[in-house]
Amino acid sequence: METPLFAHHDGSEIYLSNSAPKISEEVTFRFRISNDVTIDRAMLRVYHDGEARLFEMAVAESNAVETWWQARVPVLNPITPYRFLLIKDGNYAWLNGAGLFGYEVTSTNDFKIIARPHFPKWVNHSVFYQIFPDRFATSGKKRTAPENFIRRDWDDLPKGKDPSTGVELFGGDLLGVEQHLEHIVELGINGIYFTPFFPANSTHRYDASSFDHVDPLLGGDKAMFALKRKTKKLGIAVMGDLTTNHCGRLHPWLAIAKKDKSSRERGFFYWDKTIPHGYVGWWGLASLPKFNFSSDLLKRRLYSGKNSIVRKWLQAPYSMSGWRIDVGNMTGRYFEDDFNSEVVHGIRKAMDETNPNAWLVAENADHFPADLDGLGWHGTMNYNGFMRPVWGWLNHNPQVEYGFFGQPTGIPQITGSQLVAAMTTFNSGIPWRNLVASMLLLDSHDTARFRNVVGKDSIRQLTGMALLLTYPGVPSIFAGDEIGLEGAWGEDARRTIPWEHKDRWDVAFFEQVKNLVAIRRTSDALAVGGLRFIYITDDVIAFLRESHSETILVAISRKAGEFAIPLAPYGYEVAQTLFGSEQSGAMISRSDSAPGIGIYRLGRGSSQNLKD
Repeated sequence: METPLFAHHDGSEIYLSNSAPKISEEVTFRFRISNDVTIDRAMLRVYHDGEARLFEMAVAESNAVETWWQARVPVLNPITPYRFLLIKDGNYAWLNGAGLFGYEVTSTNDFKIIARPHFPKWVNHSVFYQIFPDRFATSGKKRTAPENFIRRDWDDLPKGKDPSTGVELFGGDLLGVEQHLEHIVELGINGIYFTPFFPANSTHRYDASSFDHVDPLLGGDKAMFALKRKTKKLGIAVMGDLTTNHCGRLHPWLAIAKKDKSSRERGFFYWDKTIPHGYVGWWGLASLPKFNFSSDLLKRRLYSGKNSIVRKWLQAPYSMSGWRIDVGNMTGRYFEDDFNSEVVHGIRKAMDETNPNAWLVAENADHFPADLDGLGWHGTMNYNGFMRPVWGWLNHNPQVEYGFFGQPTGIPQITGSQLVAAMTTFNSGIPWRNLVASMLLLDSHDTARFRNVVGKDSIRQLTGMALLLTYPGVPSIFAGDEIGLEGAWGEDARRTIPWEHKDRWDVAFFEQVKNLVAIRRTSDALAVGGLRFIYITDDVIAFLRESHSETILVAISRKAGEFAIPLAPYGYEVAQTLFGSEQSGAMISRSDSAPGIGIYRLGRGSSQNLKD
């Protein structure tokens, strides 16, 4: 077993007196250290106006297993990096977001506190459901479609490997979603993330021909208003998907720009005579003309103007609860141009001014830590720090195609230590608040289904669901995962829900997922608690989620086997088994016959009286 870190801090509520202070406000910084290791002194290293300063820390409290050190220090800047210096017998070690180091480190992995208002708190108590509008449910209404669309029967499978890719029309619409809200409610979902619902020349709709209204094929604005009335009554948030990197080739802005070289819209795009279609497209695609953010007018129309696209959809009558931004990492970046930071912070400013309670999450498949600085995106779609590592740890006889996230390799098989290392590497580069506001996912409309990743093993898939619903962040379930829907690659994964053939559903799996969602929705620790790994082997990981009001232990195994996790070194004992085999006392002792899940609410052991 890998030895757990004996000192810990993560930026969650039990370690900071205020994680969203005002400039110049004093904050109490705390860390805990096991009594198995003694130190002579501890100091907080914090940046003030770009210069590092050291502040003496004092023992705040102690018990039979651990001691808490703290210091109260003013926060002077919007982003303040900090770490802790632990001193013993003239030697020292640094505690930062990446771990404990007995040698000099840079500030790259320092913890970070952000002197800005809290991010929308409701997202931490939410479980989202990703809906690809054309494939979730159909009302059966036939509507006029673009001539290039190819109609499919609802029970057909996407072909996905011929010219029909992207234009197969199955007929899903918003009325269909409204008619099946009871399924979403039964699952326990309280947030819907729609992939684009704007008019477009494809059924994936990432090539918008307008950002002004809902696609008539989906029922138009009227259908969205009706759906929003129902979701509001049910307490379900609804967020949209916006392409700030590009539009579609049928967008009026491009038509004007092509027709009139002196038009203001001409500056919205990049032009190149060596390209057959004359303009730069995302990855060279004529269907996705890339925006040029050197145009101030484009910025005003997209996000900064009073009636901009970003603002419009957050206001009545649409009242969306947030935006997922497509290819956020590429937005504003082209050769020597890099407007990304300006655009990101501009979108955030527009949202804060319009609806500060709206969630802003970006697709950032190849993560830049600097993109999550606390001042721009609230979070990212956590591919690098969650989905990819979880695929690596839990995959088993995978039935997927097209490599591993664009890499010409199979899915790697990694150990528990490598899983935790990958997660820690991601987490250490960003503020805690960005981590817990990031979207967690096991798969999406762009990937193979997780059931295929685990060789169609429902037990192994459930362990992935347990991780999804207990790890820090905002869980998002791709519609159909909860009933065992399959798909070997992105387009194949965009299958319809077989509403008329529930014999094809994995009902037993659905019931278990419902239980896990309910645990997530009712747990304060899983919503806002910190993250502390306490047990790591090749095949088992266990971590604590700790908040002021609750402590949860999650123990996941990926194969059959026996293991024991002592809780006494952490001062805990099992108070209640929430999921998995019943446990009690100060020891988790399991003999799993297959991949296993244990979720336990913990209480303090009898020796945990604190001493000031």
